[in-house]
Amino acid sequence: MTGHASTVDRRGLWAWAAFDWANSGFPTVITTFVFGAYFTKAVAPTPELGTALWGQAMAMAGLIVALASPVLGAAADQGGRRKPWLGAFTALCVACTAGLWFVVPDPAAVPLALALVVVASVGAELGNVFYNAMLPDLADRDHYGRWSGWGWGIGYAGGLTCLAISLFVFVQAKPPPFGLDPDQAEHVRATSLLVAAWFALFALPLFLFTPDRAPSGLPFRLVVANGLRALAATLANIRRYRTIMHFLLARMLFIDGLNTLFAFGGIYAAGTFGMSLAEVIQFGIAMNVTAGLGAAAFGWVDDRIGAKPTIVIALVGLIVFGSALLVVESRLWFWLLGLPLGLFVGPAQSASRSLMAHLAPEALRTEMFGLFALSGKITAFLGPAVLGWVTLAADSQRAGMATIIAFLLAGLLLLLPVKVPGRGK
Repeated sequence: MTGHASTVDRRGLWAWAAFDWANSGFPTVITTFVFGAYFTKAVAPTPELGTALWGQAMAMAGLIVALASPVLGAAADQGGRRKPWLGAFTALCVACTAGLWFVVPDPAAVPLALALVVVASVGAELGNVFYNAMLPDLADRDHYGRWSGWGWGIGYAGGLTCLAISLFVFVQAKPPPFGLDPDQAEHVRATSLLVAAWFALFALPLFLFTPDRAPSGLPFRLVVANGLRALAATLANIRRYRTIMHFLLARMLFIDGLNTLFAFGGIYAAGTFGMSLAEVIQFGIAMNVTAGLGAAAFGWVDDRIGAKPTIVIALVGLIVFGSALLVVESRLWFWLLGLPLGLFVGPAQSASRSLMAHLAPEALRTEMFGLFALSGKITAFLGPAVLGWVTLAADSQRAGMATIIAFLLAGLLLLLPVKVPGRGK
């Protein structure tokens, strides 16, 4: 399918946006709040070793995604259809997430846990390449921003809803439901089954109601071979896509800053402001709420003034509020500045997706969204590494966190000269 919003009913668009609701349970519950903490505290021999192993697993998944996404995206462009690829990677993530139920609180389960979480993460991230690339075929160009923003906002709401069910129905329930044995951490392990069922159930509307491009009719072998040739041609003629590459370089830097903020924000809150784990989780949930609201609200701004100006506004907001958080001393001010900072997190992400939709040539959209995924993963190690070095050298968490502002500022400065035609300007 090659049409726009005039040829797609709103049911198909809402079904597309609902996929963000479906897939957000995995990063929220599995990799951020619940299962990662369970692995480090109850499965690994020590919390320190568990943290290191979990970090290495996330890095490995990120590297696989970075290397595979442009190749698979190029192949999908040759094959035409995207839903079969999205369905395969969704099924892979769902199956491996459900398999985490078998990760018992025993160091012997460490290899199983790491293998499953790496493959599940790869499935979730590669699926997003094909999901994101569907947007330009579904929405009118003048409405890319709102649909990207609404999808991102719905995603935050879905992740938080799944997290709330995980915490209140399973993890913190006394006694646990369904006769789950807390001595074997079954009430915690059951959250993996919840996330798998959540993803599978809420992904269904996209596969039932959202249209796809027509298949090219090429056999799979030629699809892959032609995809590799197309990717090689794109890279060989990279100057033809200078605007896209310039944007992706800028995005690589500011996404590194955002990812580092997500990874170390809780550590900063606990170490510098003495917040307990419960307070950190409460703050994380509250900040996710403001991020979702910001993404949904700024979708209108994106369509009105353009995706690039929206990203610029978001980055300026992040830099201003983030800098203020580096100098305040009280928890009250941490909350008062941290929550509005969250308003700018979602728009920086959702407007980046809509800007890529504006920039990508129609024949290369999935390939370009593969490069988009690469730009968010290939240097994911850099932000945390620089933060760690500066923290050690200065013996100060505040100094380390200041490196996040440097990444955001560098991304902003690189983005400013990017010339974007049409609605993305």
